[in-house]
Amino acid sequence: MIKRGDVFYAHLPKGIGSEQAGTRPVIIVQNNIGNLYSGTVIVIPVTSASKKPMQTHVSLGKNYGLRRESSALAEQITTLDKRRLGECIGMVDDIKMVEIDDALKASLGIDY
Repeated sequence: MIKRGDVFYAHLPKGIGSEQAGTRPVIIVQNNIGNLYSGTVIVIPVTSASKKPMQTHVSLGKNYGLRRESSALAEQITTLDKRRLGECIGMVDDIKMVEIDDALKASLGIDY
């Protein structure tokens, strides 16, 4: 079963400009009920490219199944069909998931 916090390789559709695209790691941010019953998942992409620090970026280091120092990009929330998911390579721990939740709140303008 796909779980919130899982790190998968996924194929993101062709992007424009700064949009993340291609096969890359993503973090599942959708709730587990949605993960169980929906044909889609809500994810945020992960990049190893150096990015300017932002409230919506979460440093992941080389942990969680990632090969390089990486960052999760909570400003690029996207919905994917589950068929776009490849291999599950890791899982984000609870402490890091709190950071991701804070970045998502900042991205969506939700008070916390």
